[in-house]
Formats: sequence, structure tokens, C-alpha cells
Amino acid sequence: MKTKITLKQIAAQLGYSVSTVSKALTNSPEISDDTKRRISEFAQLSNYKPNSMAQNLKRQRTNTIGVIIPNILNPFFAKVFSGIEKYANAKGYNIITYISNESLNKEIQAIDLLSNGAVDGFILSIAEETQKRNEFSHFQEVIKDNMPIVMFDRISDSVDCDKVIVDDYDSAVHATQHLINMGCKRIALLTCEANISISQLRKNGYLDTLNVNNISIDDDLIITTNSIEEYDQKLENLIQNIKIDGIFALDEHASTLAMKLAVKKGFKIPEELQIVGFADGAWSRRLTPSLATISQHGPQIGEEAAKLLIDRIEKKSEKNVYKTTIIKTELRYRDSVKK
Repeated sequence: MKTKITLKQIAAQLGYSVSTVSKALTNSPEISDDTKRRISEFAQLSNYKPNSMAQNLKRQRTNTIGVIIPNILNPFFAKVFSGIEKYANAKGYNIITYISNESLNKEIQAIDLLSNGAVDGFILSIAEETQKRNEFSHFQEVIKDNMPIVMFDRISDSVDCDKVIVDDYDSAVHATQHLINMGCKRIALLTCEANISISQLRKNGYLDTLNVNNISIDDDLIITTNSIEEYDQKLENLIQNIKIDGIFALDEHASTLAMKLAVKKGFKIPEELQIVGFADGAWSRRLTPSLATISQHGPQIGEEAAKLLIDRIEKKSEKNVYKTTIIKTELRYRDSVKK
């Protein structure tokens, strides 16, 4: 293995000052092209590697992004993370990931730990407990200290920062309208993530679409809870005892369990019961019949969030002018709906 050479050694061997060598290797306009070429070729042949820590200290940047995700088991967040990582790595940034596990305290711990010089900014989706308690002061304090934040998916309107969201309301309208167009008149709404902001947007889209189509709202067809155990019990009663011909589920657990239970109870899908779920994890494609879903394009959300944050870190964004990017979803028609 070659021994690494230093700037001082390059300067001594080529007869330049250390300052000239440093400027040449950072493509400074003060140095002639011939000198840049000579120094760069010598540095490459000599196995020169820049001291990234020293460079970061000089720039007052770590070139590291903190990513806080509520639940790593959710395929959507894994897809978003892949998009963040792809864009950040291409721009020369590293990533430190923290899982809040839907906990406000863990989210605060992550912010406190990483904002003390470890990262240049945060990309995050708000924990369920944080949204339930409407507690966002830890984000606002970080932003006051000039640490940029980009929120995605689960956001707060009370926090001034860049955001990346999907068209949750419009997606719900589209999915509900498709079920109605395919003949459904008694459409159940299901979620076991009722506390998070996106669930309310999706529910509003469902309710408004029923109203537009003059379909009365039946509370017996709506299951909105934050407990998986409670959801499972209510779903069993719904499938077993209440007449339905359509299901719109707002999260992956709700949709996959509804599909499995409906098949188990003897429903013919999609002839007797049509189902659309939100999110597009592996379970949706592997179910039999396959589940129609609204795809949120997670990697695209991640790339856009990383771009917004890096632009903010590198001062390419206008100060105190924040951008909200809306990523369009896609209804993927599979075997659980009529086409």
C-alpha cells in the first residue's frame, strides 16, 4: 500500500508554496491551468488524499446530513431513505440515521445529539407522538440556530422550513372515485394510524368524494384508530357483520390485513369486494389477488428532500423563503379492483 503524501511534501518536491499547491488542487482561478495540471497529475501519481476533516473545518461544514425516520420497518420510509442516500452520496455528503420509533423523546434526543456540530442539517418525518401532542418546539429551536430542516411526508405547518409531501387529499379523492366508478356504494375507510396528519388528509378526501357523489356517510363503515389490536377487532366485526362492497385503506397494515381477512371470509375479489390501499410495499404485490395501491414514489421524495437540504446548506436557497414540493402519486391498478 502506497504511503500517503501531504501538501507540504508535494510543495517541496515541485518547488511551489503550500498555498499554491492547495489552491491548484481546489481549482482556484488564481493558479494557471498549466500549474494546476502539473500539480494535479503529481498528486494523483503520489496517492495524495485530501484531509476531509480539515477541509470541513475550514468550510465550517461536516458534509453530513442527519436523517430521522419514525419507523424503519415501514417500506415507504426505507424507499425514501434510498432516495436521500443516492442524491447525498452523489453530492459528497454522508448520512447519519436515527430511528425515532414514533417517540417524541427519541426525536428530541436525536435533534440534541446531532445538532451539536455532527451534521449540517436534518431531513425528517415527524414521529406519531410528536404530532399527537402537537409539540414542535425542538424543530423551531434548531432552525433558530441556523440549522436547516427539510420535512417529508409528515409535516407541521407551524414550522417554517422546506417540505416534501405527496398529494394525500387528491390521491384519496382519486382512489375513492375509482371505487365509485366501478360500482361501489358502501365503501369502508380503514386506518390504524389515525394520529398522523396525512391520515386526516386522506380521510377528508374520502369523505368529500362521497359527498360529491351523493353517497351518505355511514360511521359503521369507518375504522380510524391508533391501536393495531383495536383495529384488528373492529375489522373482524366489519368484514363479518356489515355489508360493504369497497375498502379504502390508508396504510399498509390496514390494507393487507383487510385483504387477507376478506379472502378468508369467502369474499370474491374484486367481483364482490374491491380494495385499494395506500403505500406500495412488497406485501401489496405478493398478496393473492394482488392489491391495488396508491404509490407514493418514495425514492423521488427522498431525492427531492436531499436536494432541498443541500441547496439550503450550500446557501443556494433564498434565506427565509421556504419551498414545499408536492410529489404526485400513482394509483396502481391490480387484481383487487375492477378496471
